[in-house]
Amino acid sequence: MGLQLPASSGQPPRAIACRPGCAACCIAPSISSSIPGMPNGKPAGVPCAQLTPELGCRLFGHRERPQVCGSLIPLPEMCGADRHEALRYLEELERLTGPK
Repeated sequence: MGLQLPASSGQPPRAIACRPGCAACCIAPSISSSIPGMPNGKPAGVPCAQLTPELGCRLFGHRERPQVCGSLIPLPEMCGADRHEALRYLEELERLTGPK
């Protein structure tokens, strides 16, 4: 697949709005911090316990939401053209940055 990370232009990243019904960032990456319902964090590829059936976050806007989730900036390169592209990108990023 060959992951293409965004080139640094010296400009801040251009964030985009989350795609409704995507939730790739709530499934693909691992999270090492505690999440309500997942006290030991979340393994890669496992849906977050706070993911709703509509693929929304029950903790969005609440202080219980993990800092890593609140700091994630959705970027065009990460989100791709659709949910499947976003999942593939984040799965590959997880693979490249995970323990060897």
